[in-house]
Parts: sequence; structure tokens; C-alpha cells
Amino acid sequence: ELMTGYTMLRNGGVGNGGQPWVLRWSSRIRLTWLSFTLFVILVFFPLIAHYYLTTIDDADDAGKRIFGPRAGNELCEVKHVQDLCRIRESVSEELLQLEAKRQELNSEIAKLNLKIEACKKSIENAKQDLLQLKNVISQTEHSYKELMAQNQPKLSLPIRLLPDKDDASFPLPKSNRNCRLHNCFDYSRCPLTSGFPVYVYNSDDFPFGSSLDPLIKQAFEATVRTNVYVTENANIACVYIILVGEMQEPIMPKPTELEQQLHSLPYWRTDGHNHLIINLSRKSETQNFLYNISTGRAMIAQSTFYDAQYRPGFDIVVSPLVHAMSEPNFLEIPPQVPVKRKYLFSFQGEKIESLRSSLQEVRSFEEEIEGNAPADYDDRIITTLKAVQDSKLDFVLVEFTCKNQPKASLPTEWALCGERDDRLELLKLSTFALIITPGDTRLVISAGCAMRLFEALEVGAIPVVLGEQVQLPYNDVIRWNEAALIIPKPRITEVHFLLRSISDNDLLAMRRQGRFLWETYFSTSDNVFSTVLAIIRTRIQIPAAPIREEPAVEIPHRSGKAAGTDPNMADNGDLDLGPVETEPPYASPKYLRNFTLTAMDIYRNWNSAPGPFHLFPYTPFDPVLPSEAKFLGSGTGFRPIGGGAGGSGKEFQAALGGNIPREQFTVVMLTYEREEVLMNSLERLNGLPYLNKVVVVWNSPKLPSEDLLWPDIGVPIMVVRTEKNSLNNRFLPWDEIDTEAILSIDDDAHLRHDEIMFGFRVWREARDRIVGFPGRYHAWDIPHQSWLYNSNYSCELSMVLTGAAFFHKYYAYLYSYVMPQAIRDMVDEYINCEDIAMNFLVSHLTRKPPIKVTSRWTFRCPGCPQALSHDDSHFHERHKCINFFVKVYGYMPLLYTQFRVDSVLFKTRLPHDKTKCFKFI
Repeated sequence: ELMTGYTMLRNGGVGNGGQPWVLRWSSRIRLTWLSFTLFVILVFFPLIAHYYLTTIDDADDAGKRIFGPRAGNELCEVKHVQDLCRIRESVSEELLQLEAKRQELNSEIAKLNLKIEACKKSIENAKQDLLQLKNVISQTEHSYKELMAQNQPKLSLPIRLLPDKDDASFPLPKSNRNCRLHNCFDYSRCPLTSGFPVYVYNSDDFPFGSSLDPLIKQAFEATVRTNVYVTENANIACVYIILVGEMQEPIMPKPTELEQQLHSLPYWRTDGHNHLIINLSRKSETQNFLYNISTGRAMIAQSTFYDAQYRPGFDIVVSPLVHAMSEPNFLEIPPQVPVKRKYLFSFQGEKIESLRSSLQEVRSFEEEIEGNAPADYDDRIITTLKAVQDSKLDFVLVEFTCKNQPKASLPTEWALCGERDDRLELLKLSTFALIITPGDTRLVISAGCAMRLFEALEVGAIPVVLGEQVQLPYNDVIRWNEAALIIPKPRITEVHFLLRSISDNDLLAMRRQGRFLWETYFSTSDNVFSTVLAIIRTRIQIPAAPIREEPAVEIPHRSGKAAGTDPNMADNGDLDLGPVETEPPYASPKYLRNFTLTAMDIYRNWNSAPGPFHLFPYTPFDPVLPSEAKFLGSGTGFRPIGGGAGGSGKEFQAALGGNIPREQFTVVMLTYEREEVLMNSLERLNGLPYLNKVVVVWNSPKLPSEDLLWPDIGVPIMVVRTEKNSLNNRFLPWDEIDTEAILSIDDDAHLRHDEIMFGFRVWREARDRIVGFPGRYHAWDIPHQSWLYNSNYSCELSMVLTGAAFFHKYYAYLYSYVMPQAIRDMVDEYINCEDIAMNFLVSHLTRKPPIKVTSRWTFRCPGCPQALSHDDSHFHERHKCINFFVKVYGYMPLLYTQFRVDSVLFKTRLPHDKTKCFKFI
């Protein structure tokens, strides 16, 4: 059906009777009617509604009109609407006022911001001006004090003492045996400022000169030629020296002849005052031929003395001259460890003559023995020692009869057995070496006892001297109880117990002190002669002569290049490093303690390290002694110089810290043909506080480029030319170094200014130690039984490399002039190990490890040319160096430490005025 209707519509609407026009007409009628209806509704209905509403508003009750139009303010006549309107008007007015005020405030804020920026700039400028004013005030105060000191009367040199006549007479003592310095020495010939001139007679000018031992005479003459005190002008001499022994017995002159020859010396002046007669012994059987000779007021220095002959404080007991013309071989000396050796003690000797027979022998100066004869303890000693040997409690070796013919000796003296090499081999196996003094107590020292002492100290056997009456060599200046045991003979039964009770630490300390005494005062002819002169000079309180400094030959160079500032080097955070010195460089005071060291520190100088400069020439700077504090009086108490107040680190840092209020340091930089690296390193020092000078040690035979422009860093740069390429040049005491503090630094090391300053502050509180940055340590290689050098990171260290380290200039003198030459030779051979050698030296002298500062471990610059340390053989050579140095010193002087120094407020954020503390942790 649907399909049918659809077909009809397509065919013109034909269907249902076939009337299509009726359908079209009815559709049009409905559409028109619908449109008309909608038009009426949309047009007329709103008009009718409007009219109706308007009619309602025209009613009599005008107050009830609601929809009609109203005039002016009729709408506000409603009460609550009026309130709302008032609120709206008020709020609108206030908003307008607030907007105007906001704009006004914004304008004022902009103006104030500009003023704030201007004030900030003014404050920064004021801070800079204030800092400069503080520096100026501080420098002015120093200048004022210096001017005041200059204007005050200076301590002038004393009036020079001069003898009235060459033959001036002194009050005669009752006998020559009573001679002492006050009545037998002419002080007028030895003013404090004289320099201690010494005149030495030429023994060949006198008949007895042909009788002298050729080796001793040759060694003595060689020593005299190099001594700084010897003068050829006899008229100004303080002391006159004549060598009379050791003499060869077949041609020895008679005592009367020798006495006449002595009295005929050109400057003897009737009684021989200010003369020193030296009788050196090279053999144990040296005779005391001066015993019956009248020597007047002359001093005597020899190895054998009778009590009637020896004048304490006037005569000198000297050691034997064993190594006359040869240096001791340090490699043949046994090591100081292990502490205990095969034998607890040993003794070999034979007594030629008993005490009873010797009492009938020679009597000099018409003196008779008073009272009973002294007891002879030698028999008791023999019995006791044999009993100890037979007990087998310890290995001991005692022999009271020589296997071969004993050496000649004095009466009641125990003669030496065998040859020197055989005796040394036995002593190398002995922890202690017994030395039995002569039975005759009148013999206070003999050449045989002195020889036994020399040999024991040489090989590290601790001397045990039986007989407290003995006068050991140089006994008035050396504390022998630190290196030897001196026991009365009646205590022979207690000796075994005493020796067993000594701890290993004490044994090693005594052995080390004995080695120090032997090397310093016994080992060579130079040491013996210098010791004798030093004793006389110390007795009359004359300071030592200045030591020789290494003259610096400057290489001319052009400077003027403006040095830039590396931001990495200058970035110190909020750390105030201190003022940059604008005044001329300030040198450390020199020679302040010449007289006090001579007068006050006698025993400390003679018996302890560092350095025997009381024996040799004097250094410009005070010896570095541990824990030596300097204080400044303040009222009734004392306060440290330069200390802070109330725990505030700001004042502490402003005063630099330490116990010296004003000090600078010198940078010593070793370089070899790396100009660009060197220039960069020098530029990084620009603006470094407390820097006095930079000494560049030019180690290359090739001079710097002529067109090389050196940077201007605000302090002098001294380029020093060296004689040869040697790493030892790093530690030469150059005369251009005017400060006690030396910062030794490699040309490729990168250190920030704050790190350098912190290291300097730490060194000032530990002046006797090496204070630096890269730490290393030594280790024992068990499989190979040797020492190794180790650079790995570790919890402990024993060395601080001197490629970036502070040390005292005093150690430069010791390294260059006192340390065994064999060590410096090995440094030159390997071109390596100079830093290890310096660590060995300082640890040996101070018995303290170095100090490491900061947590950094490497300081090399990236991209720099390779240094010697990058060579494959570098570490192998350093292993060899350590083992060789141990042989030279006889033990391992390096000490381990886990100590590192940082600031008290390290990595702690505190207010600006509280972050300037530097102390140890």
C-alpha cells in the first residue's frame, strides 16, 4: 500500500477519485491560516498587554503603581534600596580614592627603590673605604711603633775590650791546677762582637812538628783551612791553638824539650794564657805525655787525664780521632732496629796491671796519695759478670783475657782486644756495651775508655760505663745520661736487673741520641775540631758566626704584564682572608737571639735537634723548637700575641693568628722549561695576602725567552739561576728569602688563596713541622722485607709532599749543609725523592709527623705538560729512595698520623662575623 501511495504522488497525485487539485488547494488554505494566526498572536497580544498594564498604573492609588514609568529618584524612595544605593555610592567613592592612593604609593615605591639601590651602592663603597681605612690604620700603627722604636735609644754595641799590654799580668792562682776562666783567661782579647777569631800555629815551624802523626796532622790542617773562625792575624786573635799530638813514639821529644818549645811560642806571653794545646789520639794506647809538662795557663784538650791534671770547666776531654782522613760510611753502620740484639751486653778486655802495683807508679806535681788506697772492684766485677754469663738467663758475652796480644794501655786500665773490625762486629750484635773504667780513680778518663765509647756509639750499642768518677768527652755540655748508663762500680750486682728493666722505647731513644752525638761531635776531624772551638766559645758566651747563605744569581726579566685574577683561585665565599699588604714586603726579624741562645740554651742546643748550629755557624732565624711559645706581658698576667677575644674568630683572623703579630711568607717555585705553565701559576698568586716575595728557581740551563713578559702580581718576583739541574735546589737557603716561612710549590700546582692562607695559619701554630696539602705514606712490604712508597688514599699519612707545603727556612740550612751528602747525591742521581728526603729530615729531628690541611688530595692543573711524576719509573725510584734513606739514618724516622687540620667551623653556616675561626680538629 505504501508503495502504491508513493507511486500515485509521483504521478501527479492521482488517486482517491483522481482529484489532485483538491489536495493542493486544501494544503495552501491550512498554511495561510496558520501564518495569519501566528501574526495576530505575535503583534496584537503584546499591544493589548501593554495597554492593560498602562491602565492599571493610571489608577487613583498612585502609591500602588508598580509597572508604570517613574521619574528621577522615585526608585530610591524604597528604604532598603536607598541604603543599597548609598552603600554603592560610598563604595564607589572609596574605590576611586583607593585607586588614586594606590597610584600615589606605587609612585613613591618606585622612588624608594631607586633610593635603596643608591644606598646599597653607597654602603658597598663605604665598606671598601672602611676596609681600606682599617688597613691604613693598622699599617700606620705598625709604622708608628717602628718610628717610636727608631727614635728610642738603640742598644748600642758594647765598648770593645782591648788588652792594655800583650804581657799583661793576671793575679796568679796558687797553682796551675787551680786555673779557671776567671783567673787564667784574658777576656779582653775576646769581645762579644769580635767574632771569636782563632789563630792556629803551624806545627811544622817547630821541632816537635816532625814527630806528629802524619794522618792527624794532615786532617787537622785540612780542617783548619775550612773553619770560619780561623784567622791569619795573630794580633786580633782571641784564642791561640797549637797541635802537639798524637806523637810517634820513636821520635817523640823529651818532656823538657817539648816544654821549652811550648814556652817559646811567639804569642805564649810568659804563661800561655788564651792558648789551647790539642793532643788528639788515633789509637787507644796514646800516652799522656803532657802529664809532667808545665803548660802554664794554657788549656789542654786530649783524651787522657789524671785527676791532678784535669781542670774542670777549663780543660776539654775530646774524643779519639778515628776517622782522620776518611768520612764514615753510613751504609756500613748497622740499623737502630731491631732494638734488642743477640747479646744483652758484651765486654772484651784484659787488665795489664793491678791497682796495687800502679799506686807505686808516677806521681806528678809532687802530690801524694792521701788516706787509704781506693778499693779495687775489678775482681768483684769479673766474678759477677761471669755469674750472669753462666746463668743463661740472657745471652751475654764477657771475656777478660784477650785471645791475641792486647793493646798497650795505661796502668789499671782494661786493654782492648783484637782489631777494630772484630770489635765492631761484636758490638753490632750487642744491645749494651760495657765500659769498665780504670781501677785507679786518679785516672778520670783514658784514651782506651774513649775509644770503647766511640766504637759503641758508632754501631749503636748503648754504652754502660762502670765508674761514676769518669769524665766522658765534652761532659760539661753533653747530657750523657740521655745516651749512656753511668753506674757506680759497687752496683755491679744490680747491673743485670737494671739492663733487663729498660723498655724498648727507652732503648731506641738512647740509641738514637747516641747516634746523634756520634755523628755531630765524634765522627770526623771537622766535627772534633769544631766541637772544641764551640765549647770554648760557649764558655766565654760569644755567639756563633752567621752561617753562609746561598747567593742568588738573578736572571734579568721583563715584568709589567697585568696579572688577571682566576675566579677559581679567588673564590673564597664569605671568607675574609685578611688584608693585602700595600706596604713594602716585611722581612722576618733576624739574629734576635744570638746572645740568649748562647747564654740560656746551652744544654738544649748541645743535646737536642734540630741541627747542631751551636757547633757550626749561626742561622739568621731562631732554631725551630717544639712548643716554644712567645708571650707578651699585659698587666699582671700573660696573653698570647695575636689571639682572639671571647671566642670570636673575626678578631682572631684580623690579627692573623699564632704567636707573632706580623709575618709574611715567601713562595719558592721550582720550574724547568714550562714557561706558559709558570706564567699561569704566577698570575694565580696575584692579590695573595701576606705574600712577601716569589723566588722562581730556574732549574734549566736554557735561559727564559727574551720576549717573555712576566706578570705584575704586586710583590717582587726573583728569578734565580742555578748551577745545575738538581731538585736539591728547591731547598737551598737563598739569601733572597727574607722570611722564616717558605711555601714550596710546584709550577703546576693549583691552590686557591683561601687554602694557602689556611695552611699559613696552621703552620704559624706548628712552626717546627711541615704543613702542606698532598699526603702520602710509607708501608712495609712483608714479602720483600722492605719499605714501599704509597700514594693511594688512606686513613693515615706519614709524609706531606713539598710540591705544596710550608716549612721553616731553618730546615733549608739543615737540608743543604747538615743532612748527609749521600742523600742529596741520590736525589741528583734519580732526579727524584727530594720531598721524601725533607720529610725524613724533619721527622728525624722533631720526632713528629707532618700536618695535612684541607680534604683535597690532588692539586695538578688539567692540561699541563707531564711532570717527572708521570714517568713509569717514578714510583720504583721512590721505593729505592725510602730504603736507602732508612740505611743512612739507621732507622725509619717517618711517623704515621691520622691527624688532619680543618677550620673549627668547617662546612658550618654561621653569621658572617662568626665564621672566621681557624683551629685544629
